[in-house]
Amino acid sequence: MAEKNDELRQFVVTPLQTNCYAYVSAGECLVVDPGGSGAQVAGHLADVHVACVAATHGHGDHVGGVAALVRATGAPFAIHAADAGLAAHAGEMSEVGRSYDENAPAPDVLLAEGVVLRVGTATFTVMETPGHTPGGVVLVGGGTAEGVAFVGDTLFPGSHGRTDLAGGDEGQIMASLHRMALEIPPATTLLCGHGPATTMARELAQNPFLL
Repeated sequence: MAEKNDELRQFVVTPLQTNCYAYVSAGECLVVDPGGSGAQVAGHLADVHVACVAATHGHGDHVGGVAALVRATGAPFAIHAADAGLAAHAGEMSEVGRSYDENAPAPDVLLAEGVVLRVGTATFTVMETPGHTPGGVVLVGGGTAEGVAFVGDTLFPGSHGRTDLAGGDEGQIMASLHRMALEIPPATTLLCGHGPATTMARELAQNPFLL
């Protein structure tokens, strides 16, 4: 998984045990899904330059820590336009009765199909994967990050993200999963928004939604 000089740091945040990741390459890092504890995450990244803070989607447990992290680091915030409005209410009570640290700020960068985020010698290309939310994305690694993908809540080991919340769509998420199965190489490590990582090969063999 990834080039040996690159580093993946993981922080579990929020009561929902959200995985916040920092991909470090050549002294820079991309932070993915800081759902909470943004200032504390920034403290753990004091030795590197935070080049970008990106969200795979706009649910509060994935963006509630963005504001604090951006304040601490000055990094730009990136999210899909279709989920920016959702993220802007992260600190308010959601439809399931939860709120997170703070509302996310307006994005500095809009993620869309084919957009490439660069950090050190690594790249991450945006794949639009709606279904869990309208603006859900997967970030597919290239360069020294080849073999890694941040999949948010689109896919979990043996399962997929829920589609019963506002903006969720079962047909869309099935189409997104089918596309991932076709376009993401089997050896790729899939870093999920909650719980353990998996690989595309394992999901192709065992996930009933990909069979």
